[in-house]
Amino acid sequence: MKVRICIYIIIVLLIASVAGAVSDKNRTEDVSMEKHTAGLETATLAGGCFWCIEATFEKLDGVTDVVSGYTGGHTDNPTYKEVCSGTTGHAEAVQITFDPEQISYEEILDVFWRQIDPTDGGGSFVDRGSQYRSAIFYHNEEQKILAERSKQALEESGRYDRPIVTEIVPHETFWKAEEYHQDYYKKQSVQYSFYRAGSGRDRYIEKVWGKDEPIEKRYQKPPDEELRKRLTALQYQVTQQDGTEKPFDNEYWNNKEEGIYVDIVSGEPLFSSRDKFASGTGWPSFTKPIKPDVVVEKKDRTLFMVRTEVRSKAADSHLGHVFDDGPEPTGLRYCINSAALKFIPIDSLEKEGYGEFADRF
Repeated sequence: MKVRICIYIIIVLLIASVAGAVSDKNRTEDVSMEKHTAGLETATLAGGCFWCIEATFEKLDGVTDVVSGYTGGHTDNPTYKEVCSGTTGHAEAVQITFDPEQISYEEILDVFWRQIDPTDGGGSFVDRGSQYRSAIFYHNEEQKILAERSKQALEESGRYDRPIVTEIVPHETFWKAEEYHQDYYKKQSVQYSFYRAGSGRDRYIEKVWGKDEPIEKRYQKPPDEELRKRLTALQYQVTQQDGTEKPFDNEYWNNKEEGIYVDIVSGEPLFSSRDKFASGTGWPSFTKPIKPDVVVEKKDRTLFMVRTEVRSKAADSHLGHVFDDGPEPTGLRYCINSAALKFIPIDSLEKEGYGEFADRF
């Protein structure tokens, strides 16, 4: 089966390879993106056919480059034919260069999960074999933690009825694929469309994710003129100008009612009282968001320190910061400004349009 699939793909590539392939011996040995412009970061992901993964990530705002290649194996400078044979241990992968000020690593992972079948341990869709396995190759300890947290959240979401088998392993050497593989979806659009339609990837994505309306469409950020009229001066300063309210002198720091906390700007659900704890800091503190994809984390280098800022995904409101000194089960402390939140008590969930969260209490 593996041989037939490889032969099929090689035939599809024949015209392109004759016209555009470069000598394998002349390929760059290791194209780690960490040598790029300061401030940019790297993500390395495997999700089956790298043509499909590259095409998806190149279209994202904040992504500056995507390179197709091979990683995770035991041979140097492997060729496509060698990797396709399944004997090198490599996986087809992409290396993504991105600006963390525009798109976070968590958002990269969120897009990645929606492109693959993370429960398939034998390949990806029509492509079978370990060379088509799904994997996250982390570049540092922070990426490892974020990847593991993201995977756990997906497992707990109940979306799949089989275990998630996507690997989370350290990045080592990334070998750039032959030139005719780069931007294949652009260079050979007809062949790419034919392959993608027959691969089963899009049908699977539609089945698993198609009914999910993106958060950004459900919860909209109003125009600035409206925000200035609707929000208090403090709420505007905190959410729109990255301000911080006073500790022990804010609405929810000591709130013990049960319910959920939503974004004051868009109404997007953010945190649950079930995850709220008394941190002693004077601000509302939570161990985790109400859903894994409702907040975005970004590096904050203000005030002569490096912290992790937390913002709402839909409205991009500044919420606060997250620290690693919280209680179990996450060990995290989401330190959030009351001025960025609106509290919805249990008995108002249905009336306010948040009935889906009622069974959590």
